[in-house]
Amino acid sequence: MKKIIIILGLLLSYTISAQENYSFTLQEAIDFALENNRTAKNAAQDIEAAKHQKWETTATGLPQIEASIDYNNWLKQQVSLIPAEFFGGNPGEFAEIAFGTKQTMNATATIKQLLFDGSYLVGLQSAKVFLEISKNAKEKTDLEVRKAVINAYGNVLLAEESIKILEKNKAVLEKNLDETTKIYENGLEEEESVEQLQITLSGIESSLNNTSRLKALAYQMLNITLGLDISDTTKLTDSLDLLTSQNIVLSLLEAKNDIENTIDYKIAENAKRSKELLLKLEKTKALPSLNAFVNGSYAGNSNNFDFLDKEQKWFGSSLLGVSMNIPIFSSLGRSAATQRAKINLEKSKNDLTETEQKLKLQIAQAKSNYQFSIEDYENKKQNLSLAERIEQKNETKFFEGIASSFELRQAQTQLYASQQDYLQAMLDVITNKAELETLLNNVSIN
Repeated sequence: MKKIIIILGLLLSYTISAQENYSFTLQEAIDFALENNRTAKNAAQDIEAAKHQKWETTATGLPQIEASIDYNNWLKQQVSLIPAEFFGGNPGEFAEIAFGTKQTMNATATIKQLLFDGSYLVGLQSAKVFLEISKNAKEKTDLEVRKAVINAYGNVLLAEESIKILEKNKAVLEKNLDETTKIYENGLEEEESVEQLQITLSGIESSLNNTSRLKALAYQMLNITLGLDISDTTKLTDSLDLLTSQNIVLSLLEAKNDIENTIDYKIAENAKRSKELLLKLEKTKALPSLNAFVNGSYAGNSNNFDFLDKEQKWFGSSLLGVSMNIPIFSSLGRSAATQRAKINLEKSKNDLTETEQKLKLQIAQAKSNYQFSIEDYENKKQNLSLAERIEQKNETKFFEGIASSFELRQAQTQLYASQQDYLQAMLDVITNKAELETLLNNVSIN
């Protein structure tokens, strides 16, 4: 039993020590995620793979060297018939002769060089475009990861602030309930007043429990977005108030709508470029291809396996050659492929135009949403101040016997709603700015 307890203790201590502790400002969280987010890391690896593929394509047009060694052992040699009269025999008769030795070995080295191939030239251009597509995909991924970190970071702060407010409200309600209960017990207040406060307190406790659970989930979501283990401990050093003030940038609303600089437009442009190259590839298939080669070989012959002996004789040979492949007739197959490539190119042009129009609309909507979130934040801030004053007045009136418990509960409910609206308005400022920056591909504005 003691051994089991010791083992469990060791496992528990290992689990605790395996958990890492991290502390981030929002910018530090973004920088960390760009290096460690799994999706971002895969996008970076795609660029490396594209670089290797580019060289792989380039290498096909450079000299290629091949070598081969062939060993042959005739288990039963082939017999040839030779007219016997060559050896002094009778005309019409044949002599049975086996030519060559029973064992042979050949070593050959060949150098090949592509002289001309239209598809190779297109392939080089396609490899460059593919690398550019991978870079654009990485840029798109980084923008999305940045936005996801901002959203996740903001959701954690929202949960933290909500819990602080709910705990404060709970403490105030518990105090009010205690005082009201004592007044009721002395016969100076109705039972309904106690019940009203109990209902309000119950709702706050339920909200507090739910928000606590959401807070744990928000931290786990943030850890996943950062590329951490969900069990790691993460501490956020920025506050919701600070981030809100930092993210109110009115100049962003006047930022130029440079559609061609947006990542979605670049991706659509690259898609069109790739379709142009596919059309060019189909056209080059009608052109001839030219290759050259030179090889050298040595051959050895023996009835026994003596090829490793110094006395073994080797006979060398060499060959230089050029080959041309000329496509003549494909039963209109190449023509059909070319026409299909032209159709796909036209579709990609339509997609590019559609992307441009959608981006204009999305940017306009994002600017409108961002501007509204700033205005709404100021409005919710004023509303919260008013709701706090109204609740305080009604609380004072209630204990002075001027206001009813129903009026107090209404004021409290209005205050709690204003508090959550204010927190959400702050988060909206932060997330809507991130959305606009992502669309504009402009993350340098502070």
